[in-house]
Amino acid sequence: MDLPDWRAAPPLRDIGCFVAVACNLSFSRAAVQLDMSQPAVSQAIARLERVLDVRLFERTSREVQLTPAGRTLLPHAEALLQQAAAFSAEASRLAGPRGKSIRFAYDPLVGTLAAQVARRLARNAPDAEVELRPAVWTEATAELNQGTAAVAIMSAPFPPGLATTARFHLPVTHLAVPAGGPLATASSVRLEQLTGHPVLLPRALWVQLPGRLRAALQSQVAAYDIDDLAGALDLVAAGRGLMPAPRLLTETVRRPDIGFPPLGDGDLGDLRMTYGLVWDRENASTQVMALVQTVQEALRRRNVA
Repeated sequence: MDLPDWRAAPPLRDIGCFVAVACNLSFSRAAVQLDMSQPAVSQAIARLERVLDVRLFERTSREVQLTPAGRTLLPHAEALLQQAAAFSAEASRLAGPRGKSIRFAYDPLVGTLAAQVARRLARNAPDAEVELRPAVWTEATAELNQGTAAVAIMSAPFPPGLATTARFHLPVTHLAVPAGGPLATASSVRLEQLTGHPVLLPRALWVQLPGRLRAALQSQVAAYDIDDLAGALDLVAAGRGLMPAPRLLTETVRRPDIGFPPLGDGDLGDLRMTYGLVWDRENASTQVMALVQTVQEALRRRNVA
């Protein structure tokens, strides 16, 4: 069998920097996430662009955007990192057991996925005991840093110094508004219709919001660190602000005091929030690595994009 010439491939570290910058649309935020210096991230991207002979990002003093080539290569880069993590997970599994109990924190918005993973892991690795723990971003970050949770499914920005894999995206397609308000029955909502309304932004959306939208909404943003989306609907219903909402939230929450008009195409279109599996590679047990692989398999089957 002819082997591919892996020697000509760029290092995984540089590919990981590309994915981090693409998900954050910021070199500085990517550096924090990767626990690297910003110059080191910039050098990795420049090195990768030289090796590939393509430009991956358009950079200005105000924003970073993917080029068409960068958008095309991003899913391949994400798949490559997931395969590398799966390789490590399988190697750890073969190395033998190192522990049993796993505390698995997860954002309540993706609870269905967490439950599916726990069921699948119970079938495939019956020796692994999984404790499910619903936790919003601040709680999951604290538990990972303290070591009380071994693994978490959480939204970007991801805590620095930890491994991240199995990334997936939730499209932001609707706007949460008070029922009975002027926008509740709108067929679609455009950017100019938000003028005069305070805006509540999920943390995962704020870190990926294009620079032009961030500048346009800056004066109206009442909060940009919302991590409990279901809880934030109480603020929306009370008239404290409008909130861009992922499609998954509109499909799982039914409240008579909340309306979900769709966001219009164009200036508010193509918004999304990034989620991923976060864990400590240095202290991962065999059961943790089995859970990582199980999440990757579940996402492939669900085809989350």
